[in-house]
Amino acid sequence: MAQIKALILTGFGTNCEMEMAYACRKAGASADIVHISEVLEGTCAINDYHFLNLPGGFLDGDDLGSAQVESVRLKHARVRTTGRNLFEEIETFIGRGMLILGVCNGFQALVKSGILPGDPLGKRRVSLTFNDSAKFEDRWVRLKVNPESPCIFTNGIASLLVPVRHGEGKFVTDSDETLSELTGERLIAVHYADQDLSPTMEYPLNPNGSVSAIAGICDRTGRIFGLMPHPEAYIHPTNHPAWTRNRDLADKGEGILLFENAVNFLRGIL
Repeated sequence: MAQIKALILTGFGTNCEMEMAYACRKAGASADIVHISEVLEGTCAINDYHFLNLPGGFLDGDDLGSAQVESVRLKHARVRTTGRNLFEEIETFIGRGMLILGVCNGFQALVKSGILPGDPLGKRRVSLTFNDSAKFEDRWVRLKVNPESPCIFTNGIASLLVPVRHGEGKFVTDSDETLSELTGERLIAVHYADQDLSPTMEYPLNPNGSVSAIAGICDRTGRIFGLMPHPEAYIHPTNHPAWTRNRDLADKGEGILLFENAVNFLRGIL
């Protein structure tokens, strides 16, 4: 059985890399936490891995907007040993059929660099902006999974209970046409939902006012997935604040399911 190798990029303000690496390892992959400067120096190559993870945090202090500086870095910073920019390295990674997961700040980086929704690759068509509440939201949310989505990560999952912690999580599109495309192509992988698992715009169930209650999207292949909630923050039952009182909680944190799906998919193709 092939050893799945996960790369967790860190640096310049990420703060969830340890949890993300733990989730990858818990799901059965090996995981390396690598500062992005090592990739740019050429001492670590993205294409030596199978599963690229962009974790949450406050990249570059959220200056100019969350992950805006990171999006420029991804598109234009060059790897010293190859002369190629990071975007070209990621294009090769995608072309190999590998997986990318961006969570919170990582999701913001994916959409602002145009890696998501990915057609055409590199063109920004959607974004994430300030919450309607005008404040930082730190709470648990219920997600309804779109069963028709091609998303590898959510395959076979009906719903997820996971936390959010962000100030700029409102999903927006550049046009009604783009929103219609996301809907028609089933690229909306997860919605903020109420107790009946109906997508909702009601606050705080929808904590940021995202259009169409969108919490995360994937590309057409289903191999690139970004979402604002933090699956890596709910890997074990004790991560939930009610774990001592609610014995109906799952025997493992629901967030681990996304990582298990990723590892199982890669094992099937390698």
